[in-house]
Amino acid sequence: MDDLDALKSDTKATVEALLFSSSDPLSAIELAKILEIGPGEVIEILSDLSSEYADKNRGIQLRELAGGWRMFTHPAYHDYIEAYISSWDTRKLSQAALEALSVIAYMQPVSRDGVKAVRGVNSDGVISSLVEKGLIKEVGKDANSTAALFGTTQAFLEKFGLKSIKELPPLEEFAPNEEAKEFIRERLSSHDLAFPKDSDADEHDEEVDVEVDLGLEEVDLDANLEEVEE
Repeated sequence: MDDLDALKSDTKATVEALLFSSSDPLSAIELAKILEIGPGEVIEILSDLSSEYADKNRGIQLRELAGGWRMFTHPAYHDYIEAYISSWDTRKLSQAALEALSVIAYMQPVSRDGVKAVRGVNSDGVISSLVEKGLIKEVGKDANSTAALFGTTQAFLEKFGLKSIKELPPLEEFAPNEEAKEFIRERLSSHDLAFPKDSDADEHDEEVDVEVDLGLEEVDLDANLEEVEE
């Protein structure tokens, strides 16, 4: 392979990488600006890639849309992709997410500040992640502060094998000692708690006064499932 062929191959690989990393269609002009080459050369590369994927019956296709080029999964494999995306067995919840989910399950409806009061750390990130996964949802607004209140969803019950929230075991069963039980009683006895409004703690900081096992075992729910479009 001479230098020119090597350069073309490298440029094609770069175009492929850019298309793969973009969630939006990329036009030949956009790609040309990034690569500092002519739009005509980019169009030739895009056409070659599209033909290459089709000829080799690859699992992805490169299509031209109104406004640009974008990668798609092959329609022939739609059923497999759908089954994979809808399966929660390939996903995993972090310890922080499990803690926040447990608090919401037992205290619902509860605000972000309510979750923070129990965990002792800011939980905005994990709450957003749980909403994205469909395990919790906004169920109303706090009458006093208009803060969003969260509760569990039907998907939560399905994933944890529960018929209803009433089947959640008594939370105190998971307290390791009397001190922890008292901590639970104080924090969860009422929803009208004086929740702290500010905290510099990071949501991954697990230092609290009393260590409490909130009772939900770790399940496979990966937060980094890649977005696939049929």
